[in-house]
Amino acid sequence: MKRILQIFLGAIMLTGINLSAKELKVLTIGNSFADSVFVYLPSIAENAGCPLLIERANLPGCSLQRHWELAERSESEPELKPYKGKNLREMLTSEEWDVVTLQQASPFSWQADSYYPYLENLAEYVHKYAPAAEIVLQQTWSYRFDDPRLAQWQITPAEMYDNIIKSYNLAAEKLNVRQIPTGLAVDLARKNQPVKFSPYDIAEVNALEYPAELPDQQGSLVNGIWWGKNRDGEWELKRDAYHLNRRGQYLQACLWFAFLFDRPATGITFCPEGLAADDAEFLRQTAQNALESFTQVKK
Repeated sequence: MKRILQIFLGAIMLTGINLSAKELKVLTIGNSFADSVFVYLPSIAENAGCPLLIERANLPGCSLQRHWELAERSESEPELKPYKGKNLREMLTSEEWDVVTLQQASPFSWQADSYYPYLENLAEYVHKYAPAAEIVLQQTWSYRFDDPRLAQWQITPAEMYDNIIKSYNLAAEKLNVRQIPTGLAVDLARKNQPVKFSPYDIAEVNALEYPAELPDQQGSLVNGIWWGKNRDGEWELKRDAYHLNRRGQYLQACLWFAFLFDRPATGITFCPEGLAADDAEFLRQTAQNALESFTQVKK
C-alpha cells in the first residue's frame, strides 16, 4: 500500500498536478467571441493541473448595450432569465468569481462610442454582485478581409484592428482594468506565421458554382469559406470570416491560460487533435509574445 502511494505521489509530481491548488473561477459576459475560448481552455488547464471553473453569460452577437438592457430589465422582470435559465444577477451571485470578463460585440468593437455608458454600467453591476471579482476586458479581433461588412463600413481589416485596439485601451483606462489581448495575438499570428493566408478575388469566388474548387484556406485563423447546403437543400457558398477556427481557438485558449494562471503559454503541453505540433508551438509562442509585448493599464 505504501508503495502504491509513493507511485501515485510520484506521478502527481511528474505531471505537475497540484492537489492543493485553489480553483480559479471565471465568468464570461459576452458572445461567441467568448464562447470560443471554452473549446480548449478547460483541457489546457486540466492538462496543466490548474483547477478551473469557467462559466458563461454569453449570448450570440450580444453587445454591451444589450447585456446591460437585459440586466436592467431583469431587476423589474425577474422572470427574464436569458442566460441558461438565469439572469445576470443570478449568474454573478452563483459563485464567488475570481475573474469576470467583459467585451463588446464584434460589429461594434471598432466604434469606441458604442461601449458607453453600457460598459461602465455593467462594471458597476459586477462590482455590486461579485465584489471580489477582478473585471477584465477581452480585447477582440478584426475580421478577415473577405467579411462583407468591411466593404459596407468602408474600412480595411487593418483599420478595424487599429480602432479595436484604441477602443479597448480607452475602455481599460476608464475602468482601470486589465485586458486579455486576444486581438493583438490574432494580429501577430497573421503577420508572423510561416505560411500566411493568401487573399483571393472575392468577386470571382462569389461567381463560382458548386462543386468548383475554392481557394486555399491555409494560414487562416477564422473559419473562412466552404460549400454547404441551404434550407432548400441546394449547395451554396458559405462564409464565416470572423469566428475563430481550430487554430484561432487554440491561440485564444493559450493566451487566456497564460493570463489567468500567470504561467508561460510556451509551457502548455496540451495540443488539440488535428493541429500540427509545429503549428501548435508557433501559436503558443505567439500567445506568449502577445502577453509580453502588451502594455497593461497601470493601476
